[in-house]
Amino acid sequence: MSVTSEKTGLSLTQEILSHLGLANKTAAWGTLGTLRTFLSFSVDKDVQRLLRAITGQGVDRTAIVDVLTNRSREQRQLISRAFQERTQQDLLKSLQAALSGSLERIVVALLRPAAHFDAQELRTALKDSGSAEDVVVEILATRTPAQLQECLAVYRHDFQVEAEEDIKSETSGTLQDLLLALAKGGRDSYSEIIDYNLAEQDVQALKQAEGPSTEGTWVLILTQRNPEHLVRVFDQYQRCTGHELEHTVRNRFHGDAQMALLSLASVIRNTALYFADKLHQALQETEPNYQVLIRILISRSEADLLSIRAEFKKKFGKSLYSSLQDAVKGDCQLALLTLCRAEDL
Repeated sequence: MSVTSEKTGLSLTQEILSHLGLANKTAAWGTLGTLRTFLSFSVDKDVQRLLRAITGQGVDRTAIVDVLTNRSREQRQLISRAFQERTQQDLLKSLQAALSGSLERIVVALLRPAAHFDAQELRTALKDSGSAEDVVVEILATRTPAQLQECLAVYRHDFQVEAEEDIKSETSGTLQDLLLALAKGGRDSYSEIIDYNLAEQDVQALKQAEGPSTEGTWVLILTQRNPEHLVRVFDQYQRCTGHELEHTVRNRFHGDAQMALLSLASVIRNTALYFADKLHQALQETEPNYQVLIRILISRSEADLLSIRAEFKKKFGKSLYSSLQDAVKGDCQLALLTLCRAEDL
């Protein structure tokens, strides 16, 4: 039996936007990101300002941050090309020579095209970090199909190997199967038709997939079904078993495979909350995990960072902006705060 879905209740983000009078103004609001196209954009002025910031007496870090964190990714690419044309110098290399530390890493992330940045993060996670499941699941599971395909194409071009081949060489078992399935990008597209029969079939399949050699069932369902369908499956699974699906994952799987499946379930349930949790964890370390902060704040700044901020404040009782102010010091604080944009009262 199939029926057309009806939306009941507002999401946290919708509630916030409705209070702001913006819930139904998608044309005016346009995005749930914190960073939008700079309306008074002048590529010539930005190039001149960056050139003065680099070549003047002392590096003007504030000017560099002000330009790059207040322009969309597309505008930053225009600045980079114009800088090359006018000065015969590569903007990224010039800024790398002038900066160091975490601020340099932020600038690199801001100036690289998104697909190139994601491809490098994937490569580093698979080859160097020893924690492939964390970063790889984040990128493979949260990018749009078009973004993922572009990322994998850049990976192939830059590293002369398919990402799938690196996944095969660096991982094994259920983790490998899960990452390969995500990399294929074969998830069902969203449909407003609720397939109750398929949801029931998936619940029963997961309930029965608790013995040996049944890991493939988990991988198939969690990587092929669309998120809206899976949320219904998760809810129905809990009603049938008396516990959340994640409880079974913790008992059924171990090690990297368990962590990857739990991360994927978190993305499916609430992507904004998933990122809020990762940001909070990065800020709780003795030294903030700048790589995580940079990757998430930049990659989500034009997508859904407002939603992430709302989930962060709701769960932890403190705004993301204030948390960044307290934990992040030095030159990169201004850059990350500007990307975050504002306090949530």
